[in-house]
This record gives sequence, C-alpha cells and structure tokens, in this order.
Amino acid sequence: MGPGRFETGLLVCTRGVIGEISEVDVAVAFNRHRQGDWGLVCEEDRIENELSLEHHYRLMSVYENSEGKRFWIITEADRSATTVLLPEEY
Repeated sequence: MGPGRFETGLLVCTRGVIGEISEVDVAVAFNRHRQGDWGLVCEEDRIENELSLEHHYRLMSVYENSEGKRFWIITEADRSATTVLLPEEY
C-alpha cells in the first residue's frame, strides 16, 4: 500500500458500515483517504482537508461503494483513530 500522507491510527468501522459496505470497498476508500484523495467532498471541504493536514485538524472524506451507497471516513485531529461510518450514523 505504501506510505500515506498522514498517520491514521486505529481503523474502526461502525455497525452500519460492517452491515452495508464490503471490506473491499472500505479498503479501497481507506487507501484513497490516507493518500489525500478526499473522494466526493465539495471543493470547500477539499481545501479544508489540505489545511487540516498542515495544522493537524480532523480529516474527512466521502466515498460511495460499488452500489452507490455513501460512506464517510474521518481521521481524528490527533491521528489516534480513523472511523468509517455511514452519514446517518454521525
């Protein structure tokens, strides 16, 4: 997988993700997230993520699985954990 642009800490998936998103879709999205490919976020959030990399703030990405179901990946500001969740679980 190679090194990412930032530390991700412990990877955690919510019950909703475990029930609806395949491990392959999570793995592909997680790799994109750690490389700084923020997925389907708006331009404003993309800019915010780039600023957050410099200042160690929270990072958030948005992806869709192979069936079009959206899910989020959030890495905490202290980089201790990254959570994969459905938007309705936020």
